[in-house]
Amino acid sequence: MTIKILTWVARIVFGVAFIFAGFTKAIDPLGSVYIFDDYFVAFGMDWLMPLSLPLAIILNTLEFVVGIAILLGLKMHLSAWAGLLFMIFFTPLTLYIAITDAVPHCGCFGDAWVITNWETFYKNLILLAATILIFIQKDKIQPLWSHKKDWWLVGGFTILAVWLSIFCLRNLPVMDFRPWKVGNDITQQLKPVQEGESEFVFVYENTKTGEMKEFEMDDLPSAEEGWEYVDRKEIVIREHIPSPIENFDIRDEYEIDYTEKFIGNPDYQFIVVAYDLGTTNTKAFTEKINDIANNAIEDSYSFIVLTSSSFEETDSFRHEYQTPYDFYQSDERELKTIVRSNPGLVLMKDGIVLGKWHYRNIPAYDDIENELLQ
Repeated sequence: MTIKILTWVARIVFGVAFIFAGFTKAIDPLGSVYIFDDYFVAFGMDWLMPLSLPLAIILNTLEFVVGIAILLGLKMHLSAWAGLLFMIFFTPLTLYIAITDAVPHCGCFGDAWVITNWETFYKNLILLAATILIFIQKDKIQPLWSHKKDWWLVGGFTILAVWLSIFCLRNLPVMDFRPWKVGNDITQQLKPVQEGESEFVFVYENTKTGEMKEFEMDDLPSAEEGWEYVDRKEIVIREHIPSPIENFDIRDEYEIDYTEKFIGNPDYQFIVVAYDLGTTNTKAFTEKINDIANNAIEDSYSFIVLTSSSFEETDSFRHEYQTPYDFYQSDERELKTIVRSNPGLVLMKDGIVLGKWHYRNIPAYDDIENELLQ
């Protein structure tokens, strides 16, 4: 295989990986913000968390644009340097993350493709090798368009990436890869993908002969026979695959679990997600949500709010904004996963998500009734 073909392969691998990474994070900028927050907490740099949003948009845009530039051969001196610096920084960082397990996952491809920390490191080793080859060959790579128009393309893709991030930030992601996406049956998402099954064998040593032997539970030897217990081994028959949605429940101030009641409600179920009442958009409650709640309750539909705020904060909030519905607590991280908005509105029936809205786009009750309440 010639060096030219190898360089093309490297460009395709690097370009596609970076374009995919940049795009999947650009359509879900808040998801990237939460990943940045995880990193800052893990490294004791909490003071940088206010910068998570601008850093997320910058990183997503750079990944997207550098990937396209490498693939199309645009401004190769700059793009090759950018790609190399990316990988020089992130490869040792992901090695450290893989060894320490400091964050749950790197978030390289948003929620579209979640890989383990070690898989992330191995992926970066491949991209680093590809980037080194691209950097060495950068002077020989010709653009697919003219040199004079390179900047127009780079500028256009940059504007596109930034616009996409801002649009999805102010609305909801244009593509939803999370378990709570519209159409999913949440009652199934709460169940393990596969129940694990194991059996145990017990290792004994014969004190007379020194023989080591494994026995099953119903066939254990006796001490009179000269056998002494040494160890126990677990044999995995079927691997346990956890549920797509973990650590989620709905509970009241007395820690009573209402998850099944509300998620499995066979009738229409309205759920407002406001993970933090201290930072939620209060106008959304007074101008939209309260009116929808009044109409829904009048039509005998269940209407609740899920928050991670304390019940003391909840009581104060309810009094100030005259909310005619019940508040329940749930895990903050999971609430952020349900809908990328604070607050956001979710409509369900019999466990299935029928609709989700950012607080900016919550429709009038009549529109919801005409479109979804049949």
